[in-house]
Amino acid sequence: MVLRELLESAVRRALPAHRHRDAVPAALRALLRQSRASHLQALRNRDGAPRVRAGLRIGSGELAVDLARPISLAIDLEFDAAQPRHFGAPAASSKPFAVPGFPGEVAAGASCNCRIITLIPHCNGTHTECVGHLTIEPLDAHRVVPAGLLPALVVSVSAVPAETTRESTDPAPQADDLLVTRTALEAAWPDALPFAPRSLVIRTLPNDAAKRHRDHTDRVPPYLTREAAQLLVARGIEHLVVDLPSIDRSHDEGRLTAHRIFFGLEPGVRTLADARRGHCTVTELAFVPDEVTDGAWLLELQVPALGGDAVPSRPLLYPLVP
Repeated sequence: MVLRELLESAVRRALPAHRHRDAVPAALRALLRQSRASHLQALRNRDGAPRVRAGLRIGSGELAVDLARPISLAIDLEFDAAQPRHFGAPAASSKPFAVPGFPGEVAAGASCNCRIITLIPHCNGTHTECVGHLTIEPLDAHRVVPAGLLPALVVSVSAVPAETTRESTDPAPQADDLLVTRTALEAAWPDALPFAPRSLVIRTLPNDAAKRHRDHTDRVPPYLTREAAQLLVARGIEHLVVDLPSIDRSHDEGRLTAHRIFFGLEPGVRTLADARRGHCTVTELAFVPDEVTDGAWLLELQVPALGGDAVPSRPLLYPLVP
């Protein structure tokens, strides 16, 4: 039934017996990749399209990138399964939009499916936020997120107990809090890169699959030290992606120290015009698969054009190729 509704040209050579992908547009590839669409499994071919190699000039250097095989850092948010969430927020939910004469789902007799989705971007799944998270004046994250590809660095670090480091946070951490430190980031930072990264992806170790659905409500997840946030600013990082629910402690008396340092907003200041780094973004609750190696990549931040200082997002990493 799905394929009957598509243009014939869109599905030509899409069946596995033909083993061709050239004619399948991106929209159909996305449909065929849906993880829960078991009725489409037989139609799937290998992931992605044939290699699309593009040459880019970044600064004075030239690089090649494979645009056909990005790796998503977004966590799949399944409404009827375990979900990652934070700060005691309810799980994201979906229900039929029902009105008299229209039950909202085909299974109940409607002509089509129509859903109401409820979620809190800051707390449910992968999201990208802007300095509007901290200011009186509203600022939509999607207006800040840059279009196109960003030179990115991926690093893997282990958070350490607060009692083992002299690095600081405000308020002072509990002895058993786990901290992502400047020392760890400096040790993971390569001596040489093909470009100066504008974005940084931090993967915390161990990188267990439970991160994809962990409920952080009754725990204190790792977070960044003041010195770690200062390092990111000093090294020109404008777009940060982390696999943590927040770069600050869950309950930090409202200080949001790492956020304020990264966005260039002094403690206590709530005015958008005073933010020195209002063009920056932070993406939280991402998941960095093991197949992603540490080092240089290109990052694309995909976000919907929805209002709000945070929106659900899909960060994509594109590999550099020889």
